[in-house]
Amino acid sequence: MLFRQFFDTESSTYTYLIASAPGREAVLIDPVKPCMEQYLRVIRELDLRLVTAIDTHTHADHITALGGLRERTQCVTVMGEFTRAECVSRHVHDGERMDIDGITLEALYTPGHTDESFSFLLDSPGAPRAVFTGDVLLIRGTGRTDFQGGDPGRSHDSITGRLFPLGDHTLVYPAHDYKGWTVSTIGEERLHNPRLAGKTREQYIEIMNGLQLPDPRLMDVAVPANLACGEERSIP
Repeated sequence: MLFRQFFDTESSTYTYLIASAPGREAVLIDPVKPCMEQYLRVIRELDLRLVTAIDTHTHADHITALGGLRERTQCVTVMGEFTRAECVSRHVHDGERMDIDGITLEALYTPGHTDESFSFLLDSPGAPRAVFTGDVLLIRGTGRTDFQGGDPGRSHDSITGRLFPLGDHTLVYPAHDYKGWTVSTIGEERLHNPRLAGKTREQYIEIMNGLQLPDPRLMDVAVPANLACGEERSIP
């Protein structure tokens, strides 16, 4: 399997490129608009054809590259069925599987960070089992739950009820990291995530409700743009 992990320093966003081998069809997960030329260069150099670009949810801290990638490559843009974003060619449902030239991704509805968040499980022969969790489950952390329909109870249920049962050896690739972590496992997060390990659902809700974080710096620009295919729009 061909796998590349990109990092946007401005928003601390990870983007993932997956293909079964060089010269094959490929998928990008959570692409960032300012990094689009870097993605296209690697795709060209590896002789790949980008056929699918996925956002796990409507991001509030960066502008998506979905619209630009669709325009440049004619790829199919994918988000979960509950998104309100305009530039989605295919809406996936919970449990739906996507087969991309030897790569299989299963869509998992994991609300909590936002009410439309999905994770995507890589479960292909010859490839390590891995889950791309967006912002719902981070490495030694979890995504905030205080805007865009977020809900700490649903976040806890998504993580413990949908992600933890995937198995301790399943690799965890989040959409963000702020401390230099690049990958974890379900087992590590179950045992060592300070917001989850040894905590009840009620304690988790109390932790999340007490965070009192400032809004993401680009939220007023990024959310309207990401609902409009990555095109920046002025707010009335």
